[in-house]
Amino acid sequence: MSDPLVYLTQMLKDIQKATTYIYMEIYRFRNDEMGVRFRDNLVKKCLEGVKIRLLIDSWGASSNYWFFQDLLEAGGDVRFFKKIRLSWDGFTKSHRRDHRKILVIDDEITYIGSANISAYSFNWRESMFRIKGGIAKSFKKIIAENYKLYNKYFFDKQAYTKTVFYNGFEIIRDVPSITWQPVKKKYLELIQAAQREIIIETPYFLPGSSLRKALVEAAGRGVTVNVHIPKKSDVGALDLLTSKYLGELAEQGINIFFFLPENLHAKIFLADRRYFVIGSSNFDYRSFRYQHEICMAGQHKSLARQIVSHVNETRKNSEAFHYENWLRRPAVQRFLEWLLVPLRHLF
Repeated sequence: MSDPLVYLTQMLKDIQKATTYIYMEIYRFRNDEMGVRFRDNLVKKCLEGVKIRLLIDSWGASSNYWFFQDLLEAGGDVRFFKKIRLSWDGFTKSHRRDHRKILVIDDEITYIGSANISAYSFNWRESMFRIKGGIAKSFKKIIAENYKLYNKYFFDKQAYTKTVFYNGFEIIRDVPSITWQPVKKKYLELIQAAQREIIIETPYFLPGSSLRKALVEAAGRGVTVNVHIPKKSDVGALDLLTSKYLGELAEQGINIFFFLPENLHAKIFLADRRYFVIGSSNFDYRSFRYQHEICMAGQHKSLARQIVSHVNETRKNSEAFHYENWLRRPAVQRFLEWLLVPLRHLF
């Protein structure tokens, strides 16, 4: 679902019908109109005896325990993931955020995708997927496991990045790591195996050398590679840094499209219109190295058709990257791009 009004309304309807539990792991749960609506519905369900468990990133939250006071008093459980701490290695530790977006209801319904609980999502193009069935139990277990890590900086990374398999689907988890990075590895696997087409939608496009090489090689063997990014994201410095690489990629046959109306925040990958990856991970260094992310991968005809339809709609509101214009970009912009390169892992 791409329309914020549709998926946010549906999420609230599903919450209102919950009878057993509601688990949510989310990067941002804002104290705004949308956040208040979700919180108040959760309080109501908690008073009806539904178990409520929220895991919210403390950096991205834009809310606090006071905001959830009524929910806590009703018996709900709320944890904020890894508060910012001042220490000699505070930057390294504080940079590791929980960027996941998952909602699980009653072992029956799972939401996974790009959207936070926030009113600004009404103005962004998102990607949220509502999945019915037993896979909800697997996502519930994953949330419960990460719930234990909310204030821990040392844990068994291999165990927490182990892929979960369910009826042909893969649930792929990233944790802060330079070594494991399973989401990146899945992208590499699918790019290298693609035969006809690769579609990428991401708000932040800053792939490392191995991914750039794989994309260029795919284009070189005749695969159509289409990358959709916002004309202007909510992180201006990253847009500058991204621009440094766009011309080189376009010159190698990669098609780049800028989404114009507002921020494109969707996170979608599709190879040969069959193999998909959906979830919270951006196509950049920071997601792969420093953040807790979650994606689902596999094959599903109906879901692939929905992704293609979503991307076609995105394309209608996009403009193609112009290599000649990129060559003529101002010297000041070139200098700023060069200046930001050493910081590329932090965006």
